[in-house]
Amino acid sequence: MLGLGLIGSIVVGIVAGFVAEKVMNSNHGLLTNLIVGVIGGLVGGFLAQKVLPGILTLTGMGWVDSIIVASLGAILVLFVYQKIRS
Repeated sequence: MLGLGLIGSIVVGIVAGFVAEKVMNSNHGLLTNLIVGVIGGLVGGFLAQKVLPGILTLTGMGWVDSIIVASLGAILVLFVYQKIRS
């Protein structure tokens, strides 16, 4: 989520958390979605840089790329969280 600024990162985090919530069929509120989305953005960004460096410029549109990467990271975060809880 580089270059988006604080407000942009929050928006991307909320969207990514919402996407992860729907994909993982869980039910959380806006604040939890934000937290999961921001953590997912950090995880997704780190993994994207290490595994697939070119994916951060997949579409050439910073917002779209950030939402895709953050959503995938947030899904991974929720998956791990659910496995730990069960």
